[in-house]
Amino acid sequence: VQLQASGGGLVQAGGSLRLSCAASGRTFSGYGWGWFRQAPGKEREFVTTISRYGSLTFYADSVKGRFTVSRDTAKNTMYLQMNNLKPEDTAVYYCATTPTWSGSIRIADYDSWGQGTLVTVSS
Repeated sequence: VQLQASGGGLVQAGGSLRLSCAASGRTFSGYGWGWFRQAPGKEREFVTTISRYGSLTFYADSVKGRFTVSRDTAKNTMYLQMNNLKPEDTAVYYCATTPTWSGSIRIADYDSWGQGTLVTVSS
């Protein structure tokens, strides 16, 4: 079972990036998925979560209106479209899955994690 996050990079403030999280080894169609991030010297924090069929989403206030989460169940892949990026969005972004079908904001609810992809936003 493996989650592979990709799509990170260096972007100027106001720019956009699209992250992907591909799962292999098993299907996560019945699972909720989530994105978390960890900035240097800070704890990992919740970014967004999406339910098993994508009908429910929830965002941290800091990214609401700028980030959009989606998933392709057939491809076992989740995406995070990040627009109007800010320097404070700089972090390693992690994807994860949870048996909670509706998704969750709690780190403890997630049992599979990807390796992370670095997003750096310059001012």
